[in-house]
Amino acid sequence: MKKSIPVEFIPLIDWWEKEGKSTVLWAAVLLVLAGGYFAYAHLRTSRKAAASEALLSAATAEELQEAVDAYGGSAAGPALRMRLASALYNKGEFAQALAAYEELAGNPPEGFADVPAVGRAQCLEALGRTDEACAAYKAFAEAKPKSFLALTARLGVARCLAAKGDKAQALALLDALDKEFVADAAVQSQIADARDLVKRPVRAFDVKKDAAATEALKALAPVKK
Repeated sequence: MKKSIPVEFIPLIDWWEKEGKSTVLWAAVLLVLAGGYFAYAHLRTSRKAAASEALLSAATAEELQEAVDAYGGSAAGPALRMRLASALYNKGEFAQALAAYEELAGNPPEGFADVPAVGRAQCLEALGRTDEACAAYKAFAEAKPKSFLALTARLGVARCLAAKGDKAQALALLDALDKEFVADAAVQSQIADARDLVKRPVRAFDVKKDAAATEALKALAPVKK
């Protein structure tokens, strides 16, 4: 065969017979791998975009649950779980919200590490587990006095103390808050609402049956999304 081939091509033929076939095979393998990588990168980018869209567009607890099921393992997963926990709480599904906040505690969204603890305390309070809620609020307020949720926790302690029958201590706590935030009109309003709740006759606190109290509780202790 080499006799019929121009002399200048003989080295190329020798290279092909010795190494060319394996080189082409490796090139084909690399091409497949590169194609797979770019396909994966495209899929990952598309998935991130879909997760971000779900984070912004999902509104109901059902929609958020679907989003968590679909994208819980993505970078948007923690934020989706936080929104789901809040939606369940606002819907009155306190046991499910409690479970969601407890799960969220292991991997909260960046910048919202304090939310699961206070959200959990809110759920315990709404479920009537007052001793646990009071302890949770108190522990958080003492451990995180500079947190953006510290006031929420301290107001929670006051409500729980009143629910347990210790109105004097609850009012003393609110009086201390009143002096501490005397120049803050927004906080003063929250303290006044809490004081109204504390002064009510002591009874088992049933959020589902007391619509006014439910709205007051949500206003006093919002979980930021």
